[in-house]
Amino acid sequence: MRFIYSAIALLLCSATAFSQHQEITTKPDMWKGKQENLIDTSSLLYAFKSGTVNGHFRYFFMATDNAKALTDFYANAAGGGIRFETAKFKGFQFAVSGFYIFNIGSSDLAKKDPITGLGSRYETTLFDIEDPHNKMDLDRLEEFYLKYNFKKSHIIFGRQLINTPFINLQDGRMRPTGVEGVWMELNDLPKTKIAGGLLYAISPRGTVKWYGVGESMGIYPSGINTDGTKSGYPGNVEASNLVQLGIHREISTSTTLHAWNLLVPKVVNAALLQLDYSLPTQQKGHQYYGSLQAVKQHALKDGGNEDPAKRFIEKDNGAFSFGARVGYKTPIWDFSLNYNRITKEGRYLMPREWGRDPFFTFMPRERNEGFGDVHAVVAKAAYAIPQKRWKFNLAGGYFKMPDVTNTVLNKFGMPSYVQVNADVRYAFAGLFQGMDAQLLIVGKLNQGETYQQAKYELNKVNMLLYNFVLNYHF
Repeated sequence: MRFIYSAIALLLCSATAFSQHQEITTKPDMWKGKQENLIDTSSLLYAFKSGTVNGHFRYFFMATDNAKALTDFYANAAGGGIRFETAKFKGFQFAVSGFYIFNIGSSDLAKKDPITGLGSRYETTLFDIEDPHNKMDLDRLEEFYLKYNFKKSHIIFGRQLINTPFINLQDGRMRPTGVEGVWMELNDLPKTKIAGGLLYAISPRGTVKWYGVGESMGIYPSGINTDGTKSGYPGNVEASNLVQLGIHREISTSTTLHAWNLLVPKVVNAALLQLDYSLPTQQKGHQYYGSLQAVKQHALKDGGNEDPAKRFIEKDNGAFSFGARVGYKTPIWDFSLNYNRITKEGRYLMPREWGRDPFFTFMPRERNEGFGDVHAVVAKAAYAIPQKRWKFNLAGGYFKMPDVTNTVLNKFGMPSYVQVNADVRYAFAGLFQGMDAQLLIVGKLNQGETYQQAKYELNKVNMLLYNFVLNYHF
């Protein structure tokens, strides 16, 4: 892959390779701007000159207020990035983007809580989770791809960003998760959309490197095996690629069927089926809606490694989840009631490095991945004032988890809990057009037995998490 990238870079730079020598009496032309001569509109040069440039600056403050006697954490992150994409040239487009991050004032993220021996859970993923001491060398080539467009469809080869139920941006920190491979989207079939591809590298949120598929599994905390021993799969999963396919079929004007399948050869297979339904009312912009979802997962071959202690998922193991939601939406309000059940069949396992849960009951800053025998109920309410550019979101949920000592179904020692999220967003106008702000406050209260062990409480329950984000897009 490095050879391919080098070849592309050589091709892009070849036009200037023989003009690097400059006489001291001439103006620098390393970055050539406007040319006085006319450019052929059918040329590759015209495609580059007519490309689009976008920028993004981001500031993120995060703080965790844990229970008394346990360690608190905070972080300040700032960064920015540039993205360039050419205009179409015979159907082809080239894009490149990068982002840098600075730690501009945080608590010692490498420090461990003296009672539990555990460190920061949330703040470290603003930077580099593999090197909490790294405060300045935090940059990543995020996108680097060649895209071919045909009709309404396209195929992309290289580093890119995708959003699917199993692999997604999970953009709740400074930068999202990126993937590398071949990805196609077909939009020319009547009432049907198809997306899918082969991926062979992933750069998880909170990292600055690119990893092979198996190598990426276990960069985040990996919990425990079903026998209670520490998970040994980080760095030991034998997987070089994965295949993902999604089909969206419009059954009627009010009903859509979604089907997704994720295959990691010799490790795991996961399939999702979801049915969405909407029912408009006589009032314009008002509608009732509902959805049903089922997720089935099972291990393949040895679950990632012949050694049982180093497997991502136990051999012959699997999991089943189902959920539903009902809601009512107007131009300014959106109410929904959501339910999800992970059965006792086994733990629902999906690498946290790849994305967030696809469940209707998902709430930012917590997940149900790694657990079985879960009941979750979440109520959500959203209110928007478009003319004032305000958005308000409130969500509250109850999550009934298996006992923390049940190592077969509780991978991360998470007790039952109640979670409340308050989210306020504002989009600026006038002088600061392009800027938006977000304040997210998360509270989690314990509802289960912790056996007076602080490791079941730190960064998990009886805590408040504060998030303040400023974005500027241009």
